This record gives sequence, structure tokens and C-alpha cells, in this order.
Amino acid sequence: MATITLKGNPVNTVAELPENGTAAPSFTLVNKDLSESNLADYAGKTVVLNIFPSLDTPVCAASVRRFNLEASSIPGAVVLCVSADLPFAHKRFCEVEGIENVVSLSVFRSPEFGQDYGVTMADGPLKGILSRAVVIIDPEGKVIYAEQVPEITQEPDYEEALKAMV
Repeated sequence: MATITLKGNPVNTVAELPENGTAAPSFTLVNKDLSESNLADYAGKTVVLNIFPSLDTPVCAASVRRFNLEASSIPGAVVLCVSADLPFAHKRFCEVEGIENVVSLSVFRSPEFGQDYGVTMADGPLKGILSRAVVIIDPEGKVIYAEQVPEITQEPDYEEALKAMV
């Protein structure tokens, strides 16, 4: 379990993020068009998991916009933006914001994602949805970077995440 904060108040997650060098847990999540996507679909690519509570918050939206601009320009990389938002919300957000360079995915059919990656919040007002984290998986399926953002209202460390990709 990791302890993070929401506006300074402690919140616990169900577990820790996967450690660097370990195999990334497999998953199957739902795309904006309701089709399913799994980790194996991105074999041979560097996968950035931009994990967050909801697109309907300013910090979450900012992280999607930032990764849409920066990480998606790295050759051989794909950015997966993962939240508990329904696929319809992901689609609306991406259309309104002109987001085209990331894959937007929902965990609504796959609560095990949050368990396996240790990002489901176990208590607090956002209990049951995902914390803010970035996990980068190399082309062989190993975790090479993991950041559990310590304060939910804080953006991830983009520079460190981008450095881990190159």
C-alpha cells in the first residue's frame, strides 16, 4: 500500500506500483469505441501508462494534453491514458480537446487493473477509482519507470518520465 494525499489529506492505495525490472501485469481495457485493448497489443513498443482519477479534473486533463504533445512524439512509443471514466467520456474529451496522439482507455470492465498496478484508492473521498501515476513499460514488457504521484492534485514528473523513455 502507498500513502498519497488529496489536498493534503492522507489516502491509501491498495498496493505499491510494480517495481522497475519486473514484468508489467497484463490487462484488457476498453477503448473509446467500446472495443478492447490489451497490453499484448503494444508488444515491441515502449508503453507509457498515464493513469489518473478522471478526465473531468484540470490536472488529469493537463496530463493527457502534455503526454499527447510530448511522449507521443518519441519513436516506438505509445501513450495509454487510463482512468475509470467511461469510454464515452474519453471520446468526448479527446474530440473536444483535439487529442489524437494518445490511446484513451477505461477500466470500467477491469477493476483488476487498479489492483494489479496498485493504483486503486482504498479509502478517502475518491475510494475505488485510480490514483495518479505513470508507469513506463519497455518493448520487452518490463517496467522501466514508475511514479506514484504523491499528491493527487499535482501533475506527474513529465521530464523524468520522458528521460526514462529514451
